[in-house]
Amino acid sequence: MTKQIMVYLSDLHFEHKQWINELNFWEDEIKLFTKRLEEVVSRYTSNEIRVKIEHFQNQFVVHAQVIDSLKKEVKKHEKWISDKAEVSPVAIDHVLFTDHTTVRDRMDTQRSIYSELKNDYFNFLSRTM
Repeated sequence: MTKQIMVYLSDLHFEHKQWINELNFWEDEIKLFTKRLEEVVSRYTSNEIRVKIEHFQNQFVVHAQVIDSLKKEVKKHEKWISDKAEVSPVAIDHVLFTDHTTVRDRMDTQRSIYSELKNDYFNFLSRTM
């Protein structure tokens, strides 16, 4: 049986804000990465490079979808916090609530996967640009 971690609503809210900022940053990065990929497309016609380009295009779409899903999940949990705070304003800093470990685990997993994708992408760019 896993032990439930208890935290204050204000701590959950702080973490949500940090996650939303991180997700927004990833979203912006993906836009930049996609734009840079368009430059590679214009320079190379070899099938090997085209396959890699398509791979990264697909990965950027997948990551954008995951980012969107995570944002929705965080905002849903943030709404829950808001509702709790509205009902009991004192609870924000004085009552402990169950931690959001599921969302944190998803963020940690996505952070790792996204980091690996960025690393692969930058290696690809260094070989082609």
